[in-house]
Amino acid sequence: MEAKTEINEKIEVSQQEVHSPWRDGWRRLKKNKMAMIGLVITVTLMLLALLAPVIAPHDPYYSPVMEDGKVELSMQGPSLEYPFGTDKLGRDIFSRIIYGARISLTVGFITQIIALIIGIALGAVAGYYGGLVDDIVSYLINVFLAFPFMLFAIAIMAVFQDPGVEKIFVALGLISWPGLARIVRGQVMSLKEEEYVEAAKSLGANDFRIIMKHVIPNTLAPIIVTITLGVASAILAEAGLSFLGIGIQPPIPSWGLMLSTGKEYLRSEPRMMIFPGLAIAITVLGFNLFGDGLRDALDPKMKDK
Repeated sequence: MEAKTEINEKIEVSQQEVHSPWRDGWRRLKKNKMAMIGLVITVTLMLLALLAPVIAPHDPYYSPVMEDGKVELSMQGPSLEYPFGTDKLGRDIFSRIIYGARISLTVGFITQIIALIIGIALGAVAGYYGGLVDDIVSYLINVFLAFPFMLFAIAIMAVFQDPGVEKIFVALGLISWPGLARIVRGQVMSLKEEEYVEAAKSLGANDFRIIMKHVIPNTLAPIIVTITLGVASAILAEAGLSFLGIGIQPPIPSWGLMLSTGKEYLRSEPRMMIFPGLAIAITVLGFNLFGDGLRDALDPKMKDK
């Protein structure tokens, strides 16, 4: 009975130690000015996306058409009512960019959720069991990583006859998991030999419980960093697919689609490409700065710095 109590205490202490690096990580993150700028950008974008119906001055889908069939307010320059002007259909570009943040962030987060589910499942199984299972999963990871990211996404989207938002979730999610799986696999391989895992085994815990309760929580730091950086990659990939015409389709306000439409007016109305381009650049920059800061903050080697 005393031995069992001692084992339980070891497990509890090990789980408490999992949480202590988070406080140190937050302290180091606050000292990183660039990371905090990235955090401010990402939080601001999330608020814009969440409050889009309140912030956007106009309906992003509304196209004013006069009685003679001509589009009213087509290609209007920036003004107080239309800060970024209007497009060829008379729609407010500023409102469409705000609503476009919803599309981009939704694609980024849902893509990473899909990648998270697949990556953790395969990476944890491969790292924990090793042997043939590890060989098979590692082979799959290498096969997926052998293809260029965007070309692989284009190939998957080409399979779908009706491209749309849901198809982008599937396409980007299916090609985003290998990097995450490789990280989880390496972490699990090193953690499965720890004392608290052996203690859990001696108490009769099954493999699923050990992986989910004692192993995966210790891999959260690199997982969070990978997901944060992955959101930026997914947003950029969605913009690229939409720009090529195989991603989000009109009239949904996608930044990539706005770039594709604006390229026709690059010389006469460069604002048509400048504003959505800046939105993509700022969003990707924000997530990358925040992700890089997280990586430095949660790195155990930075503990004494």
